[in-house]
This record gives sequence, structure tokens and C-alpha cells, in this order.
Amino acid sequence: MQRESFDYSGLRAVFINCTLKRSPEVSNSQGIVDLSARIMREQGVHVDLVRAVDHDIATGVYPDMTEHGWKTDDWPSLFSTVQAADILVLAGPIWLGDNGSVTKRIVERLYAHSGEFNDEGQYVFYGKVGGAIITGNEDGVKHCAANLLYSLQHIGYSIPPAADAGWIGEIGPGPSYLDEGSGGPQNEFTNRNVTFMSWNLMHLASILKKNGGIPAFGNLRQDWDRGERFGFEPNPEYR
Repeated sequence: MQRESFDYSGLRAVFINCTLKRSPEVSNSQGIVDLSARIMREQGVHVDLVRAVDHDIATGVYPDMTEHGWKTDDWPSLFSTVQAADILVLAGPIWLGDNGSVTKRIVERLYAHSGEFNDEGQYVFYGKVGGAIITGNEDGVKHCAANLLYSLQHIGYSIPPAADAGWIGEIGPGPSYLDEGSGGPQNEFTNRNVTFMSWNLMHLASILKKNGGIPAFGNLRQDWDRGERFGFEPNPEYR
């Protein structure tokens, strides 16, 4: 198949790495993030990288936790980067078969904005796309990715096909993705999936952006609260 020419220079993406390791410690999740970020940057996408644990992000489910007893909270400033992006990819490790604590904190802070609306009156994340990257040396890539992709679509993100990628080594103690001899960077399955994920995120984000996002009908909370039922209740005129 002949390669098409794509111009995705108008898109923005943000990768939030939810590793438990603070900079400059090596993050295996960042190893896969860098692969996807490179693919997107080569297509002209503006990419922001955030290592969540390097920031003072409060625990909670409100947009600004300083209004709820916390002295400091970096999330409001980070959220401006998230909101400016057409693509959000959450990346992080597996611990005890599940997403790590930092990943869960970020999901909770995203959920804090689930009651906000965009200019069309839709939930604020409508028209944006989401993906997931998972690393570890124990089972659980699909479980962790499923949890993240469900969470993202629940708050309004659109999920393209094959929107996740990951790598796990041998079950139990063993080499991590970036360790010498791990085989991670050479893994065909991981490299294929991260490539497909990156392109599908760009494709869907571009489609949505060019078409004004998800149509603003049948999904407007304020209209529902005012009594509009978008066809749920039959129109008496047609009885």
C-alpha cells in the first residue's frame, strides 16, 4: 500500500508518565512513551511530556484541592496542558496486577473535571482522544489498559482502535523494559502496538478536529436538565 501524506501539525498531544520514580531516575514507562512521542513529532504534532511524580499533585476529586484543605496543588496548572491537547496518553507501571498509585491519582484528578463543559455545552473532554501505555514485569497489561481506556471514555474521551501498548518481562522478578538484555526495545509485539496506537490516535484526533468534534446533539447535560429528551421519550405529535 502506498504511503499517504499526512499533515498533523495542528495537533497537540500530552503524555502523562505515572511512573513512581522521580527524575532523573530511569523510567521504563518513559522508554515506550518516547517511541510514541517520536512518531507523533515526526508528523508535526506538538508533544508535551509530563512526569506526574515530579509535581506536587494533591490527592482528591476536585479541580483545585487547595480549595479543599490542601496547602499546595500543581494540578490546576498541569490541567491547562491537558486541556490544550487533542491527544492524551496515560502511561504507567503495573503493581500487584493493577495500575500504580500515581496513575490512579491522575485518573481521579481528570475525573474532577467531569462536570465541566466545553463551548458546545458537552462534557469538557468531548472531541479529544485517549490512549494508554503500560509497563511491568508481571501480568496485567490488558487489565490495566482496559481500566484506563474505560476511565477515559467515561469522562468524554474518544478511544480509537488499538489504543494501548505495553511490555512485560518474565513473570516475577526480572529485567525491566530498559534493562540491558531485557529484549523490551526489540519486542515486535510492543513495537507494532505502539506504532498502531500512535497513528490511530493521530488519525482520530485529526478527524474529530476537522469535523468540529462529536456532534452536539443527544449529549448535552444542560438541555437534558431543562427537559429535552433527544428522542428518548416519543414525540406525542407522532402518536
